[in-house]
Amino acid sequence: MAKRVSVDRWLFGVTMLMVFAGLMMVFSASAIMAKERFGSESSFLVKQGLFALIGLAAMFALMKVDYRKLNSQQLVFVTLGVTSLLLAAVFLLDRSHNTHRWIKLGFFSLQPAELAKPAIILFMAHFLESRLRSIADLHHTILPAIAPTGVFCLLIVAQPDLGTAMTCAFITAAILYVAGIETKYFGYALALAVVPMYFLLFRTAWRARRMVAFVNPFADPQGAGFHIIQSLIAVGTGGLTGLGLMEGKQKLFYLPEPQTDFIFAVVCEELGMIGAVLFVAAFAFFCFRGFRVAWNTRDNFARLLAVGITAMIGIQAFFNISVVLGLLPTKGIPLPFVSYGGSSLIVTLACVGVLLNITQQTD
Repeated sequence: MAKRVSVDRWLFGVTMLMVFAGLMMVFSASAIMAKERFGSESSFLVKQGLFALIGLAAMFALMKVDYRKLNSQQLVFVTLGVTSLLLAAVFLLDRSHNTHRWIKLGFFSLQPAELAKPAIILFMAHFLESRLRSIADLHHTILPAIAPTGVFCLLIVAQPDLGTAMTCAFITAAILYVAGIETKYFGYALALAVVPMYFLLFRTAWRARRMVAFVNPFADPQGAGFHIIQSLIAVGTGGLTGLGLMEGKQKLFYLPEPQTDFIFAVVCEELGMIGAVLFVAAFAFFCFRGFRVAWNTRDNFARLLAVGITAMIGIQAFFNISVVLGLLPTKGIPLPFVSYGGSSLIVTLACVGVLLNITQQTD
């Protein structure tokens, strides 16, 4: 019989620390740009602060809701249905930044792709909980388990947003791995993905230019290679201790959207290698505590939920930081808790609330 215990204070603490650090870095990265665009240095900070309050409210609320109530077939399929409709609805709206990614709701723009990640986690935890003994059954377990991910990925790639689609795929793989799937199926999946990925990466003109820029950004320093060059300059300029908070130069209309995808470059420039390592250590510690939750619970539903949520945050952090450091081609994936953006921050904090509720249950 499960009983309630104290919430994991370390997991709660590192979450709150990263939210606060994120607000600090959003202001530092965006103040000059906000002054230029909107006439107020705190424009982005005020909005991000509001998003953080909403996200924290959702986190605290879900901390109080027994995670077992999420294991409802009706809730799971309503979540899948609503997410699918929202992902399809973006194609009926006007394009923004040459993509179909956002649904504008006044001052707030909803990004349905952010909802796809927790929807996948919830569905897979619910579906696989009672099928762990038949995890090797391709037709009755594996294919139905990955079907929603496949549909979501197709819709997200069409927006186009390959980075988020890959994140969804990796989250799915992490949950399947913990569920006990044979590793040969990952090999089959990679083999099937080779041809589509080839066309997506090398037969789509703007992605092909990004791939060339990834190999040699200085071949087109004013074009496809500009973003990564400016990011690397920011990282290198920071040195060991950084230039100081608010003192970075690359955010002054050199780095593209420094408050979102390239905010870690601002961290490196202003806080130096020491600050960057602390941020990486915070994410590593979060993942350690999250996977520890999964390891310690005997409830299969809770284990798969915890793995999915932790993997979601860890994978996005890995992708974002790797892009900034030039280790991966440029893709638009936010740094969890830190990057500016309401959809990402609110969804992430709500998921952490579920994870924290699991930490309060013990056998």
